[in-house]
Amino acid sequence: MYQPLADLLRPQSLDDVFGQDHILGQGAILRRLVDSGKIPNMIFYGPSGTGKTTVANIIAKQTNRTLFQLNATTASTADIKNIVAQLDTFMAPNGVLLYLDEIQSFNKKQQQSLLEHIENGKITLIASTTENPYFYVFNAILSRSTVFEFKQISAQAALQAVNRAVAYMQERTALKATAEEGALEYIAGACGGDIRKALNAVEVLFSAAKPVDDTIVLSLDDVKMVTQKSAMRADRDGDNFYDLLSALQKSIRGSDPDAACHYLARLLEAGQLQATCRRLMVIAAEDVGLAFPQIIPIVKSSVDMALMLGMPEARIPLGDAAILMATSPKSNTGHIALDMALEDVRKGKGGDFPRHLQNMHADTYTMEREQGYQYPHDFPGRWVQQQYLPDELVGASYYRYGENKMEQAAKQYWDLVKGK
Repeated sequence: MYQPLADLLRPQSLDDVFGQDHILGQGAILRRLVDSGKIPNMIFYGPSGTGKTTVANIIAKQTNRTLFQLNATTASTADIKNIVAQLDTFMAPNGVLLYLDEIQSFNKKQQQSLLEHIENGKITLIASTTENPYFYVFNAILSRSTVFEFKQISAQAALQAVNRAVAYMQERTALKATAEEGALEYIAGACGGDIRKALNAVEVLFSAAKPVDDTIVLSLDDVKMVTQKSAMRADRDGDNFYDLLSALQKSIRGSDPDAACHYLARLLEAGQLQATCRRLMVIAAEDVGLAFPQIIPIVKSSVDMALMLGMPEARIPLGDAAILMATSPKSNTGHIALDMALEDVRKGKGGDFPRHLQNMHADTYTMEREQGYQYPHDFPGRWVQQQYLPDELVGASYYRYGENKMEQAAKQYWDLVKGK
């Protein structure tokens, strides 16, 4: 029977798990829990292929628990009842360790069916999810569980797994493998932190190879073919999608054009053109803003061009827009001022308009002036001192001029006009 390489090389001890030293290294908290044998209910959260299922299997083995595995995408409440029926029998003398994969696919009733048994300790729940558990797992389960985050595995850690897989496949096939320069490193980088994908790529390369004198060559071209787009994680329903958008915005905000190009490339390669365009327009107003107001129509034009062109040509105007914003002066004074005003409005502050600001149905200058309104265009500098805020908010200040050249020029102008 065929058994995938990733399953054959599944680690049998915590020391063999790659890339999760923050929770499994010597002295780390999850490692200490496993060594103690006192396993609480836990939720493993992180991307695919980072070791969640493997660690659950190791825990079951080290603690002599009967392990049941369910996938919430296909399991039902009846499956849980079947497991409960085996409690306190010779099938599960030390209790049950239930590994529930993709727990976010269980509805509230299905998750609640576990509560009684995880509270009395007869079932120890280890649930896993690729989604943020604080959004997708119900509070009743969360409050009884400890969340451990599995990080995306680094290319360096993935390379260790790739080398191990190549060595295993050489022994298994009795073939000597010679890798072209950079080929194995490419697999490690292109797997996107998913060890399973990396091992699958190694297996495919060995299966497709044509030996010459018991030797095969792992060529860089073949590697690129079997790993194409495997590193692109940008599911709109997953955290990684929003993490990429966040990383793009923070890189532009931080004036790092290289990082901006990197995250823009990842989003475009993952096929997220429209979402990327929307985020770039947000960045133009939120992070460059009044320091370079012309950036807003420029980015809008770049976005319109990109959406009209489609990929791959869309990358050209979007690259220009991202780099222009990353290298532009920054100001958030505009939206900060509005946010402060919104906060006061939501608190109910304001009251009636000043009488001289009210609209008159006749809409004549005569009636406006009878209200006491002074028309700024009639005064030097097109400005006159009068009250605009409601009485309750007189003296409130929301906008602060930014330190950039554009806003400082405006400040100097109005300080001169207002005689400050």
